[in-house]
Amino acid sequence: MNAAGMSDEEFQGYESTTRDILIRVEPDYMEDESEPEAGRFVWSYTIEIENHGKRPVQLMSRKWVITDAMGRQEHVQGPGVVGEQPVIEPGQRFRYTSGAPLSTPSGFMQGSYEMVIADGESFAAIIPSFSLDRPDDVARIH
Repeated sequence: MNAAGMSDEEFQGYESTTRDILIRVEPDYMEDESEPEAGRFVWSYTIEIENHGKRPVQLMSRKWVITDAMGRQEHVQGPGVVGEQPVIEPGQRFRYTSGAPLSTPSGFMQGSYEMVIADGESFAAIIPSFSLDRPDDVARIH
C-alpha cells in the first residue's frame, strides 16, 4: 500500500523519475468549486514524492507551466510547496495536495522541483505533465 492507502496498481495518475526521485501526480476535477457558467474550472492535484536514492534530498522550490485549452500559459514559481521545504529521507515519501483554476474546461500542467542533496548539489526533478479534464468531457490528448 502507498501513502494514499492504495496499492500501486490502483494508482490512476501520472509519474516520472529523476535521479531516484519518483514523482506521482493524481489530478481531480473539483465540481463543487467550479463555476462553468462563469468560466471557472478548478482542479486539485495530489503529488507524492518518493526518495529511492541513498541520500536525503530537500525540495527547495517549484516551477509550473499551466496551459489552458486555448494555449494560454501561466508560469508559477516559488519556494517549496504548500508552505514547506520538506527533507525527504531515503526510502521516505512526502505527499501534498494543492489546486489550480482554469478559465477553460481542460488544460494541462507540467513543471519541476529544485531538489538539493545533503552535500549541496542541486538538480531539477521533473514533474510529469498531467491533463486537467472534466470527467464528463470526452478524453483528449493535449
